[in-house]
This record gives sequence, structure tokens and C-alpha cells, in this order.
Amino acid sequence: MAEAAGNGDWFAEAAALTGVVRAFRERDEAVLVAERDALLPLMQTLRDDPRFRFEECMDLCGVDWPQRPERFEVVYNLLSVSRNCRVRVIISTDEKTPVASVCHLWPVATWWERETWDMYGIVFAGQPDMRRILTEYGFEGHPLRKDFPLTGYVEVRYDEERGAVVHEPVHLDQAFRTFDFLSPWEGMTTLPGDEKARRGAEGDEG
Repeated sequence: MAEAAGNGDWFAEAAALTGVVRAFRERDEAVLVAERDALLPLMQTLRDDPRFRFEECMDLCGVDWPQRPERFEVVYNLLSVSRNCRVRVIISTDEKTPVASVCHLWPVATWWERETWDMYGIVFAGQPDMRRILTEYGFEGHPLRKDFPLTGYVEVRYDEERGAVVHEPVHLDQAFRTFDFLSPWEGMTTLPGDEKARRGAEGDEG
């Protein structure tokens, strides 16, 4: 969404707010990197201050950087309807340090915080409904962490004999797996689909 005429000055003022450690534009999008402990007062200002008026939290999500000491980023995308502009706010945290919930500022954030906790394990302090939202309630682990095995630890299926949903360790039957280590390009003289063309060429030569 393009910024309305005359609204460009707000970004310089936002960059000077307490708690903002870096401000830049990425592909013409405004980005504020903030201190984790300053998140709530910063977000309150961005929502209520007439210079900014970011009335809506469009979404928030997690990003995993396993090599960093604070491996997780929480990214908030805010929209100002009245000023016709957007801003992205980014904070960092680790596996154990909670992030303050913004659900009392934007109630819709409850859904995004639950999803971020479910997928990454990022805890939101003050979130009254911290339940899984995409995975099973008894699920162990957080699927979008890069240290999580691709197959998962358990599988869930409906057992016809028991008449119930059962949880079992993941088991991959070898009978349903194929291991073909030969490159399809090695030793291939005719590409699939070229048989008729080759026969035609051989007939012309004859």
C-alpha cells in the first residue's frame, strides 16, 4: 500500500522513539527493529499517538535463526488505515525468554501469538489463551523449528478396530520406499517420448 502524500515524516519520528534500535526501509517498506523489553510501550505509542495511528495489527509471525544467540525474531505487521501506511516491527528473543503479548492492544493478535507459539515455541507473557492452534493438543515439539525432524516423532490416525484416534511412534515401512541411486541421465540414449521420432529418423535413413 503506497503512503499517502505528506505521510513520509512519520517514519523519521518513529525511528526516534524509545526502544527503537534501528530503522530502515526494505523494498520501500518501513521497518523498525526494537528492544524486546520496550515492545509494549512502543506498540502503544504506534497505535495511539496521532502521528502514527496504526490501528490494525495485520499479522505477526516468527522467524528462526538457529545460529544466533537469540535465535527467534517476532515480526509484527501494522497498518494505519487513517494515514494509509504500514510498518514492520521486529524484536528478538531466545527459547526461554517470553515476549510481552500485544493482545490487549489488538485482540486479533491472540490468533497470531497462538500460532507463533505452536509453530516456534515462542512464549507470550500475558497471553490468556496460550493453546495450540494448528497441531494436536498433545503434540510435542514445534514444527517450524529447524531442529525438528521432518517426519515428526508421532503419527496420529483413526483406528477402525478401537474406534478411536491413536498416537503412535512414526514408522516408515521399507516396502513402500524406493532407493534408486542411479542418475536418470547416466547411460540414457533415448529420452522418454522420443521413441517414435527416433524410429522415424531411422526409417528415413533406410
